[in-house]
Amino acid sequence: MAKAPLAGAVKTRLVPPLTASEAAALNVCFLRDMAANIASFVAAGDADGLVVYTPIGAESVFEGILPQGFKLLAQRGDSLGDSLCNATDDLLNDGYSSVCLINSDSPTLPRVLLERAVDLLANAGDRVVLGAADDGGYYLIGLKRAHRNLFERIAWSTAEALAHTIARAEEIRLPVELLPRWYDVDDAATLNRLCDELFVVEQRDGAYPAPHTKAFLNSIIENEGPERLSFKLASAP
Repeated sequence: MAKAPLAGAVKTRLVPPLTASEAAALNVCFLRDMAANIASFVAAGDADGLVVYTPIGAESVFEGILPQGFKLLAQRGDSLGDSLCNATDDLLNDGYSSVCLINSDSPTLPRVLLERAVDLLANAGDRVVLGAADDGGYYLIGLKRAHRNLFERIAWSTAEALAHTIARAEEIRLPVELLPRWYDVDDAATLNRLCDELFVVEQRDGAYPAPHTKAFLNSIIENEGPERLSFKLASAP
């Protein structure tokens, strides 16, 4: 699930410490790394990779960003819930047996979490797979059916989004499978956490190395110092 990486339209909560153009460039890196991570998984199994994008008309922006074979699907709906549900419905109607929708803000997401989601969806019976995010939302939702109830009465972009989604699943007696927690990069604090993960601490839990993201952030650090990103190298253990 992604917005076209246009300056002023994406990662606005990262401005500052980044400029609007830098935030858009970082978003391009996120897309490249997440798509490459997914592509490596796709190559090893029976799955396809695609970007469910907005806005319509921005298709050309994704040229040169996505791996060969990735498809584009336009988002439909007036809200995030509508977009998620409609994307699930569109893909299932296109012949897929299950769908995993993943955010575009977790460039170091471990591949093992993708593998676990697909394995859970391959089991018999209906279910929802949720990747819990540290901010109270979720980084992944996997479904075999487009249960619209899962996307209604959700306080999106709050610490209650995951809990509300689980409550909606309980209302329709839909089994919930939870994946281990990960994090989204949305603001200066989580950008600092990403820098810490990429440059200071030993990479953890099979995290994806995010080479595009790392190279971009490293160029800023080398040219202007870590303080430019509000990043403190002193946080090293």
